[in-house]
Amino acid sequence: MQTSPMTDPAPHTPFRPSDQRFSGHPMPESVPAGLRLELSRSPLLGGGKVGFEEWMQMLHSRYDECQHSLSAEHAAFEATFTHTEADGSVWMYHLSLIGGNGGGLDTDLPIGAAHQAHAMTVKESGWEELTPTFLIAPQPILDAMTKWGRTGHLD
Repeated sequence: MQTSPMTDPAPHTPFRPSDQRFSGHPMPESVPAGLRLELSRSPLLGGGKVGFEEWMQMLHSRYDECQHSLSAEHAAFEATFTHTEADGSVWMYHLSLIGGNGGGLDTDLPIGAAHQAHAMTVKESGWEELTPTFLIAPQPILDAMTKWGRTGHLD
């Protein structure tokens, strides 16, 4: 008996995290020198969003602390998304534009430690790194993001 595509079970979406020593993809020419454009993804544990929603609510409620941490990270921006795959698994995506000399998540800061603790209980360990291909922004915004990414400040 043949099944139709509408009744076939969705194939499992595999998770292939990058090696921890992965230094990132080469940047396209549209990304200013010294910056990294990254889109990373990881499945949420248990296939649900309950812990994820609590995590994001914690970040929203501590937004000022999150903003303050961007300077040390040299992060011009960060954004997080979720997506439910055809197999029902829920994935989080993290988009960022950061300076190559940024410090990454600072777990010495209370917000960094809380962020890391949630990550360890909500998402699979590691990230799949998608390949950047193009970045565009109005020149004044690109100039500001470039300066911030390189120095962690605008002055």
